[in-house]
This record gives sequence, C-alpha cells and structure tokens, in this order.
Amino acid sequence: MDQTDHPYPGAAARRVRDVIERLLSEGAAVARSDGTTHDLFPIAVSVAEGEALRGWVVREGATRTVEIGLAYAVSALHVCEGLLENGDPEARHVAIDPLQRTYFSGCGLQFLEEAGVAGMVEHHAEESRIALPRFVAEARGFDLAFVDGNHHFDGVFVDLCYLGRLVRPGGVVFLDDYQLPAVERAASFFLRNLGWELEEVSEWDELHRWAVLRTSTAPDTRPFGYYVDF
Repeated sequence: MDQTDHPYPGAAARRVRDVIERLLSEGAAVARSDGTTHDLFPIAVSVAEGEALRGWVVREGATRTVEIGLAYAVSALHVCEGLLENGDPEARHVAIDPLQRTYFSGCGLQFLEEAGVAGMVEHHAEESRIALPRFVAEARGFDLAFVDGNHHFDGVFVDLCYLGRLVRPGGVVFLDDYQLPAVERAASFFLRNLGWELEEVSEWDELHRWAVLRTSTAPDTRPFGYYVDF
C-alpha cells in the first residue's frame, strides 16, 4: 500500500473530497484527543480559497508541497486532493504547525487520518523560522508553498525569504490573508526586488484574501547595495 489508505488515486481523492465536504457542511468538529468542540471557520480557509489552492496544485503538476500553518487541515486536504489528482504515488505534503496538538487539539492531524492521507503528510511541530532553515540545510525542494502562519510582517518576510530558496525557480507561493497590510507589504519586497511575479489576487475579503506569487527563474545577480523601495 502507498501513502494513502486506497490503492487507487481516484478512490483516495474521493475520500479526501468526502471529508472536505463534511467539514464544510458541519462547520465544527469534536477533537478525539480531548473531546473539545472546535468551530472550524473563519480560521480555516474558505470554500473559494480551498478550491483555488487545489487548482494551483493541479495546474502546477506539483508533487512536493509545503504548508505553514496546518490548523484544521482544510487547506492541507485541498492540497492533498490536488496531489492525488496529479497521480504521483510518491507525492508528499509537509505541514509546519507548532500549535497543532495544543491550540487545535490535534484536529488537523485527525482530519487527515479520516481522509486517508495521514501517511502522505509530514508534520513538524515547530515554528517555521526553525523548520525552514533546516529544510534549506537538508537541500529539500518544493513545487508549491502555502503560507498561513505568523501574520506579522517579520514572520511573513522570514517565511518568504526561506521559501525563495526552497520553492523551485518559477514555482508558486500561495499566500493567505493578503488583506492584511503586513502580509501584502512583506510580499511586495519580493515582487519589487527579487523579480517574483504576482499571478493572482482574489477579490477583496476582510477575512481571507489570497495572492499567488511565482518565484523568479533568473539567478539573483543584484549588485552590492541594490534596493528598490517596496
């Protein structure tokens, strides 16, 4: 058996879709770990954002993805669904979330298990500023990243700095909460100074607006002292 509980990608993707639709319909869930009830929204991504994220995974033919902020795993389930649709039996998703077993009572991991994709998700219970540099040292690489972790300017900026080295040239960084000034401001540095491109910005939403960035394919040849105000 491969990383899912189903021998056929189609069946595995349908099981993931069933869990997504159940979570969207019910809007709340009980954690097996401690019996607490959790309202999934608005912490979890919206229906539209989840579908957009899955679509980008499929469109990019991604097989290696990384996510900052697992939470209730609604975004991770959409990523896994896309990975399964892409058909690579070795596809893997990495999720970084230091609060998964505390604040979220393990709900995200629980839902991944219920969807049959726990085996294809690698969870790191630590801050992204610790995990991402280690991934660089390990020479890991990803096709697509989903960023929904620390929303302070410095947190987003550091995440994008490391993802610029981890996501393949011309790869996709899907950025949540773009409606927040700190998030948009951090992204603007990479667009103005490093040649990243803005592929998509969703319509205004006070809770979940997203932007899709594409990393540069050109080597970084900035001269000493180069800087463009952002």
